[in-house]
Amino acid sequence: MNLTLKVKSNLIKSKAIELGLDLCGIVKADFLSEEKENFLSWLKKGYHGEMGYMANNIEKRLDPRLLVENTKSIIVVALNYYPKQQQEDPQAPVIAKYAYGTDYHFVLKDRLNKLLEYINTEIGEVSGRAFVDSAPVLEHAWAKKAGLGWIGKNSLLINRKIGSFLFLGELFVDMDLEYENPEYQDFCGGCNRCIRSCPTGAITEPYVVNGSKCISYYTIELKGDIPEELKGKFKNRVFGCDICQDVCPWNRMVKPHNVHEFGANPDLLSLSHQEWNEIDSHKFGEIFKKSAVKRTKYKGLRRNLDFLNS
Repeated sequence: MNLTLKVKSNLIKSKAIELGLDLCGIVKADFLSEEKENFLSWLKKGYHGEMGYMANNIEKRLDPRLLVENTKSIIVVALNYYPKQQQEDPQAPVIAKYAYGTDYHFVLKDRLNKLLEYINTEIGEVSGRAFVDSAPVLEHAWAKKAGLGWIGKNSLLINRKIGSFLFLGELFVDMDLEYENPEYQDFCGGCNRCIRSCPTGAITEPYVVNGSKCISYYTIELKGDIPEELKGKFKNRVFGCDICQDVCPWNRMVKPHNVHEFGANPDLLSLSHQEWNEIDSHKFGEIFKKSAVKRTKYKGLRRNLDFLNS
């Protein structure tokens, strides 16, 4: 079956939506020349903090063809994770919404692998590899180039229809396809709510985030003690932080996801302030069995809870 590039691309996009993904775009695998200077400047300023892995494999981050040999196209997808329900006790320690349900790495990668299987079965033999925030891939840059949205002043991808509560994933494939040619419009305008609302001043200027000052960094990536001067600035966050997204006007009308794997554990949502602070390792294992919160382990969560209470 001799399909045109356009037909192949349209079939892939249609299948992506059928698999429950919200957005899909396709971009040519090429060197990220425009992003190189900004990324190297970000590293030079030390904005990656203890995330040493960000400074590794720089060339592979900038050129996907070095990461996966023979890559010709990158299929970029996005999946909404905004929850239907949120934590019940307004005084309880807050976790980022992305960690309510099953770890997104597994959920999104499963859909990407099914999409790859479909391409092989229905479109043509292809070699490919799926990535979900687990390799040196500048996913926001590729999502923008694939026409999924623009990069907001908080450095997150924003889509006009479904906001910024999005998981991103990529399929690197050795197949030529038809590529997007988006107009890179920025719809943030004069709004600076994310910058003004960041408690730790992590958004140093529009579109530049000092990752080493972000609450998500302190509560997840940082391995040592949280600096004392930050007491009172976490707004009760104990794992991750959604503040810059919560205040974004583009998230005002965002619709909840319909991904059953992302459904929140009722025991998590109902945890009271007192129950949070009394949580032990056994309870931690029960409630966060499938959650991304496991990344910080019980020791890390306990550290964060003690910091909020100190």
